[in-house]
Amino acid sequence: MLMRRWCCWLILVVGSMAAAIERNVSYDATSLIINGQHKILFSGSIHYPRSPHQMWPSLIEKAKQGGIDVIQTYVFWNLHEPKQGQYDFSGRNDIIGFIKQIQSQGLYACIRIGPFIESEWTYGGLPFWLHDVPGIVFRSDNEPFKYHMQKFVTMIVNMMKSENLYASQGGPIILSQIENEYQTVEAAFYERGPRYVQWAAKMAVGLQTGVPWVMCKQDDAPDPVINACNGMRCGETFKGPNSPNKPSIWTENWTSFYEVYGDEPYMRSANDIAYQVALFIAKKGSYVNYYMYHGGTNFGRTGSAFILTSYYDQAPLDEYGLIREPKWSHLKELHAAIKLCSKPLLTGAQKIFPLGELQQAYVFEGNSGECAAFLVNNDSRKDSTVLFQHISYELPTKSISILPDCKTVAFNTYKVSTQYNTRTMTPGQSFDSVERWEEYREAIPDFGKTSLTAETLLEHWNTTKDETDYLWYTFRFQHNSSDTQLLNVQSRGHVLHAFVNGEFTGSAHGSHDNSSFTLENTIHLKNGTNDVALLSATVGLPDSGAYLERRVAGIHRVRIQNKYFINYNWGYQVGLIGETLQIYTNSGSNKVEWSKFRSPSHQRLTWYKSVFNAPAGEDPVALNLNSMGKGEAWINGQSIGRYWVSFRTYKGNSSQTWYNIPRPFLKPTGNLLILLEEEEGNPLGITIDTIAISKVCGHVTNSHPPPVRSWVAQNQIGDTKINMPGRRPGRRPKVQLNCSQGKNISKILFASFGNPEGDCDSYATGSCHLSNSRAIVEKACIGKKKCYIPNSNRYFGVDPCPDIPKALLIDAQCT
Repeated sequence: MLMRRWCCWLILVVGSMAAAIERNVSYDATSLIINGQHKILFSGSIHYPRSPHQMWPSLIEKAKQGGIDVIQTYVFWNLHEPKQGQYDFSGRNDIIGFIKQIQSQGLYACIRIGPFIESEWTYGGLPFWLHDVPGIVFRSDNEPFKYHMQKFVTMIVNMMKSENLYASQGGPIILSQIENEYQTVEAAFYERGPRYVQWAAKMAVGLQTGVPWVMCKQDDAPDPVINACNGMRCGETFKGPNSPNKPSIWTENWTSFYEVYGDEPYMRSANDIAYQVALFIAKKGSYVNYYMYHGGTNFGRTGSAFILTSYYDQAPLDEYGLIREPKWSHLKELHAAIKLCSKPLLTGAQKIFPLGELQQAYVFEGNSGECAAFLVNNDSRKDSTVLFQHISYELPTKSISILPDCKTVAFNTYKVSTQYNTRTMTPGQSFDSVERWEEYREAIPDFGKTSLTAETLLEHWNTTKDETDYLWYTFRFQHNSSDTQLLNVQSRGHVLHAFVNGEFTGSAHGSHDNSSFTLENTIHLKNGTNDVALLSATVGLPDSGAYLERRVAGIHRVRIQNKYFINYNWGYQVGLIGETLQIYTNSGSNKVEWSKFRSPSHQRLTWYKSVFNAPAGEDPVALNLNSMGKGEAWINGQSIGRYWVSFRTYKGNSSQTWYNIPRPFLKPTGNLLILLEEEEGNPLGITIDTIAISKVCGHVTNSHPPPVRSWVAQNQIGDTKINMPGRRPGRRPKVQLNCSQGKNISKILFASFGNPEGDCDSYATGSCHLSNSRAIVEKACIGKKKCYIPNSNRYFGVDPCPDIPKALLIDAQCT
């Protein structure tokens, strides 16, 4: 027993010592070098505040399973220092805990300190109190800004050092970033722009982290800071390092694109992402980061102007942390195929030669006979047949085939051999009973009771200090008759609701591309005193552009008929009464008199209250707000974000209907739901839904490469085991079906071995179909979490139509 304890203690000590081994991180023209070993690294952006800390382990684990080596995150200054000198690193803001979770799973980390980050995050991550620093000019050779920026960056670096989190101390952080895409605004600051770049680089390097620094989209990044590429097509657009001894790094490969209210979503395909990554690597790139690998949620008021609450839901891990296929698996296969080529890519000589007018070969040959090739078809219109080393290869349109031994195709970027999946929202609890709701109607402020007055129109953000989205502008005037007049209000953003004598008279709003707008409506005036209340509402602060501190919002001109009310006696109310009382919390909700819910009416600015129990099981949960208009939602006092269901796209769709309720926000019973509805939404149509992957589907042909895992020989490069050419006999394409955790294949919806028509979105049996295809697949898959079916005559026992190339399509239900 004593010997066993001693051995266990020794293992723990040795393990702790191993975890704390210092790593030397440097670079040359080839790649980052970690402990003397050149590395090809795949990275994924996961932002700690955009998901509950309870989700971090699962998200990081899924990224690791997807072939990710590095987790990249921004550092969010305005979260950590919301008021000058007051810091918050708790809960979702616990960046140290996040980095340690990365370390515990054996991955590297990259922190993009900025501290300007953009990131579709309100004010680009800068705290609003900076706005009020005398003489400040953001992101320029400006002493006040540089003082506060250096103070924050130094604090973050020292925090990391104090926890031994830099690789030079045995930690996971191998890379840091200073500033963010500054070159897009640099020219606007004239000579102060380049001076600021020089200062920022020198300041960062002087902090002596022991790991390299990068500047993205910064062609003039000073040595030794590495310039990096951002965008969707860095394989085509990156000019390369600005120094011959720097590696090619891609800090943001956009897996979709951020979404804004009123716009249709941009859907980026898995094969397009894979093509650009393979091309970047073929051109001697060595580090690729996916932005985002998991986007998460813009909780509270954190999204920037007009940005959806859901963030990069089309990433390999969706907003809820579910694997999105085929992106996740197709990229996993890509990573594995490229890692097969690591040795010739990192140590071999590159040769490039044409295979056709729009076709090229990138070949890497090592001194020990290793050879890897990337065969590129740049033709976006048609497939191509090329001859490479006396062998014919079929290259689909706009694709790259990766040959780890310069002979056999391990992966093609266009041919998706991995599964597709379908995400389903299942309605659960309904709130369609009036007994389930209470309401509190926000009072329209009276000019005579406002405590803040001015003889002019105040700017919105400078007045609210980003403590609220809302600012009331009120005034009073005398009118000598009862009639109708034309109200004209010009606003710089983003939304406006107008009330005259307590009655709603109209709304208007801008858009992401043009936040300015005009509200023009006929209003009814009475003989005598008339009160006007205009509610200006913003939807996040801007997140980019030069001179951010000079941006303005709110009302800047008011006219009734031919009379202007600008330099006039105005009264202001910052925020709503419900916000001030925090009625979205358990304690705050007791501070007001809630009324029984009345049938939906034209009443604006209403708070709604209900209570619900958490859905059974572990599936993610979402609030379906399809029946609502615009506002914000809280669960147990935590804001799950702004909603704006009424802002339709040009196709007539809501930009976002489901709003994420993380399981950690919920109690088993008695969850408090509070909604602030600005418009005329009907809460009786709300449901609490659960989200699951309900179907998985695979489709392969004889021309699809087999799974990359069929390259089985092992080799050692540094501290990383990688597969090397050495193939299992009879390598064949396979349909790979894998249900999500806790679910099994319960039904085969379709199966056809032959020449099925269509794809996983729409399919049918073709002219060649093995009649018992479904029965064979059912026997192999039903009741299992995953199964693999080869596209093989031998497996199915018969060739249903000789001389016809075979395909296999299977669609299955997961329960």
